Amino acid sequence: MEGKDPWIRPLRGAVAPRARVLFFPHAGGAASFYAPFARRFPEGYDVLAVQYPGRQERFGEPFVTTLEGLADRLLPSLRRWAADPVPLVLVGHSMGASVAFESVLRLGRDRLTARCRLVVSGRTAPSVPREFPVLDSDREILDHLAGLGGTDPAIVRSPELMDLFLPLLRNDYRAVTRYRPVPDVVVDTPVLCLTGDRDPQVAPEGAAAWKNHTTAGFRLETLPGDHFFLTDDPDTVVRLVAECAGADGR
Repeated sequence: MEGKDPWIRPLRGAVAPRARVLFFPHAGGAASFYAPFARRFPEGYDVLAVQYPGRQERFGEPFVTTLEGLADRLLPSLRRWAADPVPLVLVGHSMGASVAFESVLRLGRDRLTARCRLVVSGRTAPSVPREFPVLDSDREILDHLAGLGGTDPAIVRSPELMDLFLPLLRNDYRAVTRYRPVPDVVVDTPVLCLTGDRDPQVAPEGAAAWKNHTTAGFRLETLPGDHFFLTDDPDTVVRLVAECAGADGR
């Protein structure tokens, strides 16, 4: 069933899952980014990733131009899992953290968050003002992404891949820049925040402030690394997400 949904790519299945983990990619990212993480989960975890339009097998589909729009479009895919007794852990990195957060807000309005968990990674809390860099050219966008450690060198070296990659990257950067969450909005879901100790995008207080956006439990974990710290130690990231799947949030 999941394989027929263009929004969701299965990465690792389980016949009778004890938990379901759904990853949300960063700006310019795709579902395949999380395949190495999926292989590290213990038996019994159903691991999937969101596939945004305009990339990989969805290349050619129109982009969704806002983060709120992505969450709106994803909601039908999420409702069936949120209503399931199996715990659902939504894990978003960078832009994906905002989309995951908006998705949980929408599930909460439908009263479907009783078995949900939220993991936000590499993202400042909505209540903390952020300064967005003004990036006027493709080169500035690529330099910014490269500075975060998030650009595959093969893309930068290939003009053909660059031509394919830049339109979706422009769209995602515009969507992130325009995103204006309600500063005091909260979810009724336990939140785990992961952050890198050298992330140039997320100050320690910006990560800690996620505690103000949940009425359930909160946990903050600081790991060594920059904005893409999660690729430096995927085993620890998987362990923390798996713990979150079974935690009561306290």
